[in-house]
Amino acid sequence: MNQRWLRSGLVYMLILVAVIAIFYAVFRSPGSSSDIGISELLTKVRSGEITKINVDGDAITAEAKGNLRYRSKKEPSVSMIELLNNANPPIENPPDVTVKSSSSLGTIIAIIINILPFLFLGFIILFMMRQAQGSNSQAMSFGRSRARMFVGNRTTVTFSDVAGVEEAKQELQEIVEFLMYPERFAALGARIPKGVLLVGPPGTGKTLLAKAVAGEAGVPFFSISGSEFVEMFVGVGASRVRDLFEQARRNSPCIIFIDEIDAVGRHRGAGLGGGHDEREQTLNQILVEMDGFDQTTNIIIIAATNRPDILDPALLRPGRFDRRVVLDAPDIAGRKSILNVHVKGKPLDEKVDLEVIAKETAGFSGADLANLVNEAALLAARRGKKVIGISELEEAVDRVIAGPERKSRVITDHEKKVTAYHEAGHALVAYKLKEGDVVHKITIVPRGMAGGYTRFLPSEERHYASRSYLRDRMAISLGGRAAEEIIFGELTSGASDDLKQTTGIARRMITEWGMSDRLGPRTFGQRQELVFLGREISEQRDYGDKIADEIDSEIRSLVEDAYARASKVLVEHKAKLHELSKRLLIDETMEGKTLQEFFAAAPPPLDEADIQQFIARKMNGAVAPAAEEAAPVS
Repeated sequence: MNQRWLRSGLVYMLILVAVIAIFYAVFRSPGSSSDIGISELLTKVRSGEITKINVDGDAITAEAKGNLRYRSKKEPSVSMIELLNNANPPIENPPDVTVKSSSSLGTIIAIIINILPFLFLGFIILFMMRQAQGSNSQAMSFGRSRARMFVGNRTTVTFSDVAGVEEAKQELQEIVEFLMYPERFAALGARIPKGVLLVGPPGTGKTLLAKAVAGEAGVPFFSISGSEFVEMFVGVGASRVRDLFEQARRNSPCIIFIDEIDAVGRHRGAGLGGGHDEREQTLNQILVEMDGFDQTTNIIIIAATNRPDILDPALLRPGRFDRRVVLDAPDIAGRKSILNVHVKGKPLDEKVDLEVIAKETAGFSGADLANLVNEAALLAARRGKKVIGISELEEAVDRVIAGPERKSRVITDHEKKVTAYHEAGHALVAYKLKEGDVVHKITIVPRGMAGGYTRFLPSEERHYASRSYLRDRMAISLGGRAAEEIIFGELTSGASDDLKQTTGIARRMITEWGMSDRLGPRTFGQRQELVFLGREISEQRDYGDKIADEIDSEIRSLVEDAYARASKVLVEHKAKLHELSKRLLIDETMEGKTLQEFFAAAPPPLDEADIQQFIARKMNGAVAPAAEEAAPVS
């Protein structure tokens, strides 16, 4: 803001000085002097009116009687004294003549002083013209591409900086080899794909992988977002596409990377109203440019999206985006290699086992893992440590999953006790069910919107979920609610997310995965999506009301069975539940080896009174009757 005012003040000052100088140069008053010719001056000298003559170069100033002054000018090669001496008729009493000595430097200075006002005036005119030209060029620059070009020798990202997507790197290695050695492919008559579509959830490394391709090949890299093509003015998007490809041709071989291409590449003909669609015109220009430029230009187009299902079919046909590279969430090995990349150059404690962190972060993307390592480094710096330890990494996992701790949150003793039994219920059911994941951490410290949570450590990477595993997952989710009812005899709103998760699993088991014995191996409902909105809107029912009632009945049966199994486990191990809750109320957090030792300890004696009380309450309808029919608990 200060620089702007300073610049404006300087301009106004120059304008003021120029106006004053011009006014002085044009309108300055010479007093009583007047301009006359050299012959008239000589006539006045003969008549005796002139008393003194001053000569300054070619300029003559004559002083006359009556305090008058005359200005005149002579030829450069003629001396004033010679003019007076050689006058015809001769001058009897010539006046005194004073000649000032003038150097070339003085002449130059005099000239500069005389033309200075006009220089100021020219500067002001030029400044105003440039301002007008800048506004005009800004108005006319809408059609230019907003792509940012990164020169190949300045790109620092290579394939060594990308981990967890080995198959994708292998697919894109051919692109690098083509850009570096095109003659090898031309000799065999092979045609490299013109376009590569990177598909994957957010944070899986699509943009990073595209930069790595440019870094490996050492070629110019044009980066632009799909939304940067479209403006409020009609035709601007198509103009920017033409300008982008024109720049690419001048810098070939090169790579054009279009991030979030679904912003302009959605299915055509799906707009509302039937009017002109600027997005469609932009897409048409992209289609023409991709399949229209010369084969020898060596331009590779890489695009990224997480919604390939809404792209126009013409964009995905051979000759345009020939190859589709899928990037999914990394597995355990991938997560470990990604962690190794991000901890490189950071002081890491020797006791840290990244494989354990990789197991804890199931479902994390590459961006999540990078954020995890950065959070751990920030925590270590905040605690004044010189190295990043396992405690910082564990805390970072919790922060990424659930948010930072909220120890300042005021919680009553009763709510804290309910939370302790709730989380202990989750953990105890998970430990006793054979298909459950290993309990890694239990905490009753609030994080984010949660009053506490239980984190699991999967024993193995699962790509398919069996029916028994899903049933145990539902029972684990309902373990917290069951513990509340068994201990306190009433229900709270703390299990809302657990109920939502359990119901969602049960519905998908019935309607998507065909895991119902009564309804058979079939799916129910077809998802309906509107392409121009880019998301699923509703589910079309392809079944009648009778089937809908049976679906609801099956979902309820699965949920009640899960709740009964969780309740049975907690009643049979109620003493262990009390003991675990007491430990949580004291320590607030239990994890790792401490937690495993607690579960491995000999269980307290079975309380028959608790079991009889549970059966009595079950008969009164407080617990689902299906508990008696539940499978034996290991």
